[in-house]
Amino acid sequence: MARRYLTYCKVFLVLVMLSVPLAVSAQQDSQYTQYMYNTHTVNPAYAGNRGMLSLYGLYRAQWVGLEGAPTTMNFSVNSPVGKQGVGLGLSFVRDEIGPSIENNLAVDFSYTIQTSRNTKLSFGLKGGVNNLEVDYTKLNQEAPESVFENNVSRFSPMIGVGAYFHGSDRWYVGLSSPNLLKTEHYGEDVQRSEVTEEIHAYLIGGYVFDLGDSAKFKPAVLVKSVTGAPLALDLSANFLFNEKFTLGAAYRLDAAVSALAGFQVSDQLMIGYAYDYDTTDLGNYNSGSHEIFLRFELKTSVRRTVNPRFF
Repeated sequence: MARRYLTYCKVFLVLVMLSVPLAVSAQQDSQYTQYMYNTHTVNPAYAGNRGMLSLYGLYRAQWVGLEGAPTTMNFSVNSPVGKQGVGLGLSFVRDEIGPSIENNLAVDFSYTIQTSRNTKLSFGLKGGVNNLEVDYTKLNQEAPESVFENNVSRFSPMIGVGAYFHGSDRWYVGLSSPNLLKTEHYGEDVQRSEVTEEIHAYLIGGYVFDLGDSAKFKPAVLVKSVTGAPLALDLSANFLFNEKFTLGAAYRLDAAVSALAGFQVSDQLMIGYAYDYDTTDLGNYNSGSHEIFLRFELKTSVRRTVNPRFF
């Protein structure tokens, strides 16, 4: 039985790697500093893994002070369904960058198997729709009209996959691609692609160390790959004190350093904040990035009490 589970895992990961080019275009998917709390958005296999109904909302303002800088709103909900390892989720992401607005609405399905006494392996599928709108009138009006003749408003499907493996509430690793479909949006001139949606791959992992009776240490890593752009690497280190207060720092390779803080207001409610300082030349023209999230959780028939988990 264990050998069969291992075979399933290998086949699944090979399919993901073959479907996602790792020769990594400009950053397209939303960027998150507090990715360790936002796994469900990029990995459908995480849906239901917290064992309770979990609602999550995030707002991110990037490169504050720079006109047309990205802003992101994210809302997601996920929960286990029944007692057979099934999880369901729903997520909505809205990105605004310069003249463009992108909305993603997706439904997630996950199935979890107990691979050993202390480990679980989840597989996930994501399906949804992407809406991209580009309003060229927001750009420099001095440019010749022929350059920006028509605005863009396009819908395209989304199909994603993910795998999530974790053990004893101590460690986890996940591999996913939220959308395996590379979409090219064409205007009236069908020979020229106006906007291209590239395929992204995410690899995330972390571990929780006990530092005595009242403190825990959780390092985490996120590797993000997209065709045509450099590999993105995020490293973070968070400390949890008395199961209530979290402090940490993060580093985004060749991009930013960050400070993170979180507070478990109650068993049900957590709030978190992150500030990014840009380490590139772009940092001379903005005052950093701000990110805030709220997470609210309720007990279900699967977990009858709400016990906040670090991941």
